[in-house]
Amino acid sequence: MVRGCTSSKSPQILEEFRRILKEKNIDNVRVIKTGCFGLCAKGPIVIIRPEDTFYAMVKPEDCEEIIQTHIIEGNKVERLLAKDIDGSKVNSLDELTFYKKQKRIALKNCGVINPEEIDEYIAFDGYKALEKVLTQMQPEEVIEEVKKSGLRGRGGAGFPTGKKWELTKAYENEQKYVVCNADEGDPGAFMDRSILEGDPHSVLEAMSIAGFCIGANKGFIYVRAEYPIAVKRLKIAIEQAREYGILRKKYI
Repeated sequence: MVRGCTSSKSPQILEEFRRILKEKNIDNVRVIKTGCFGLCAKGPIVIIRPEDTFYAMVKPEDCEEIIQTHIIEGNKVERLLAKDIDGSKVNSLDELTFYKKQKRIALKNCGVINPEEIDEYIAFDGYKALEKVLTQMQPEEVIEEVKKSGLRGRGGAGFPTGKKWELTKAYENEQKYVVCNADEGDPGAFMDRSILEGDPHSVLEAMSIAGFCIGANKGFIYVRAEYPIAVKRLKIAIEQAREYGILRKKYI
């Protein structure tokens, strides 16, 4: 699985893997592109599943060796295994000191699924929360769950999300909107871009749940033009969700 490191030739790595597999008539191996896993210093990253072997700083010219040595012969390419901060080699991503104590929640699918395939999002329980909300719960119940969770906004104010939804639901108006601010004005802040690039359907699902709770049937997402990959994948996700009947044809 190739991670998003476009500037370090990950698209070429992706195509090279596919070319070599086709050339060698290997049809039981899938090459899947994913969003960024957040470890830019080690990229481009290649994960071989199901054993989760973690190769770091891969180059297009390494693809032949990975396929021959790992896929065909069943041996790891030792020189490409990632190294931890103490210089020791690690076999899987979770073994890195950087990740050992992390519990990824909002970013749990980033680097794991193909962000341009709705079926992969669904396979990882995507849209199950929306289904439960729409079929088993009332808006007030969902708002109470969000309040109990302690979820807060990621901006400087850290305003409680459940309280915000409660106040918005109580406000009477013929038309309400859900607005997703995916701009990142803080220096070095890339969490919004990471989610949009690596798991755009999670944003659409969350907005849909918010709309159900507050009584909104239209939504807008603001994302800066400097994030072309995020914009592209978001548009793909919206079209896929429309095709599956999850979103209306014109509005989110």
